[in-house]
Amino acid sequence: MKKGIHPNYEKVTVTCSCGNVIETRSTKPGLQAQICSKCHPFYTGKQRQIAKEGRIEKFKQKYKNLQKENEK
Repeated sequence: MKKGIHPNYEKVTVTCSCGNVIETRSTKPGLQAQICSKCHPFYTGKQRQIAKEGRIEKFKQKYKNLQKENEK
């Protein structure tokens, strides 16, 4: 490696918005994170389930009562 062209790689602390502090190495002096492994829904188990229905099924479900009324 050439001398004098690389930035300093030093120990820094990363602070999450939930208050979790992580020590790592970076070229920047201090880092702020909005989400980390302690507060991310995937890691905490509070993940929402995504509906697996398609657009057509949602449309049919929405208008099934209307179709019955028109048949009468």
